[in-house]
Amino acid sequence: MATFKMPLSGDVVQSINPWTAFFSPIGSQLGVININLGQSSDPDVEAEVLSDVGTYGKQIGRIGDALIVLLAHFHPQTPLTAEETAAVDALKEMLNGVADVKEKHGRPAIRPRDAKI
Repeated sequence: MATFKMPLSGDVVQSINPWTAFFSPIGSQLGVININLGQSSDPDVEAEVLSDVGTYGKQIGRIGDALIVLLAHFHPQTPLTAEETAAVDALKEMLNGVADVKEKHGRPAIRPRDAKI
């Protein structure tokens, strides 16, 4: 005898992991904190980087520290344009803001030199 099923009444199989369901990379609500990581081209890679390599904050901190070192040794062969100087100054301002937050929380921080490039 044939099996007859109404629309939307078919077998449903869904594996639910409470941790991945609750802390979904697509976006979840945890208390009053809304977590939304946006659209990733490969959420599995992004999740593994965040769990095994470093959080966004750690990545930004290390990239910023490396940029500070590069800025300290950067000597352009030709003068920077006004737009280029503004971009470097904005980066230095942001890196100083990151250093302020690190120091506020008792973390070591390096700062860009104030010398103009």
